[in-house]
Amino acid sequence: MSDFVPGIELSRAFYGEVVAPLVSGVQHSAALIGPGSEVLAFDTPRSTDHDWGPRVLVFVAAERVAEVEAAVTDGLPDRFRGLPTVFAYHERVRPGVTVTDLGSWLVGELGFDPRAGVSLLDWLAAPWQRLAEVTQGEVFHDGLPGESLGEVRAALQWYPRDVWRYVLACQWRRLAQEEPFPGRCAEVGDELGSAVLAARLAREVMRLALLLRRRYPPYGKWLGSALTRLPGAAELEEALRRAVVARSWPERETGLVTAYGRLAAVQNRVGLAGWVDEGVRGFHDRPFRVIGGDRFAEALMAAVDDPVVRELPLVGCADQLADSTDLLMVPARVRAMTSAVLGL
Repeated sequence: MSDFVPGIELSRAFYGEVVAPLVSGVQHSAALIGPGSEVLAFDTPRSTDHDWGPRVLVFVAAERVAEVEAAVTDGLPDRFRGLPTVFAYHERVRPGVTVTDLGSWLVGELGFDPRAGVSLLDWLAAPWQRLAEVTQGEVFHDGLPGESLGEVRAALQWYPRDVWRYVLACQWRRLAQEEPFPGRCAEVGDELGSAVLAARLAREVMRLALLLRRRYPPYGKWLGSALTRLPGAAELEEALRRAVVARSWPERETGLVTAYGRLAAVQNRVGLAGWVDEGVRGFHDRPFRVIGGDRFAEALMAAVDDPVVRELPLVGCADQLADSTDLLMVPARVRAMTSAVLGL
């Protein structure tokens, strides 16, 4: 494990030393994008125990896929830097080089091809994890005429401003719906329920923090790791940690409202909506402190110019509608769900 090399570094070398010579003379693009902890630079020595090795995606014209795939497979060495070039990936033993055409790959990952434009449904039905996987990682070579991988990634780098406002508004709404519940649970002696709800709210705060900083939140395994990479996140982390490990409601409440206040200040600085008072307040006449997440959601929606976005129900994008992995990993399913719920 002391010899661990991050996957992106390994794959960059694999492309340059092995794959590029095998596709010399073929117009192509090559990258490490898509699924894999190494794409988001979260891989560690532990990652090497499965679905990990020298990997490269090679994009060529559709009519050349079979030809180039055969040439690459025949030319691969058995090992690269001591690692096998054919290994189990997602329960299938195959070469670490995948040859495909860009359009098919994009539709398979996202459910649409952004080169034809990105519709409102495309944006809202694309899970955050998938958007992160396409826009992060690394492009090693971008040489496919008329099919720039760089342009595709740029088009998906972040939401249009009104879509961003809508997604943020829906995230604030998720906080607003449960803000007073941990206190109410504790009031009736349900400390376990209070703790569970506080942890749930902490998760939503983490996702909101990333969205405010133009980062697609990754799925649960890497959510905390992604938060630590945000500039100035240390105090927010400490507040959430206090809320999650607390043994009593007053401690949980202090951690949560501190986190809410920090995000309120970030939203005001981002300037997507009119200024909203950042102070916490009581929940009606009950002894629970809240930020009043609906105030921020309303301010964001009031700033939306697009009439279609403005009329959407305040329920959100794919990740805000559901958290079933078996749903979010299948583009046809998640698009059908999002279209039905939002009426798109």
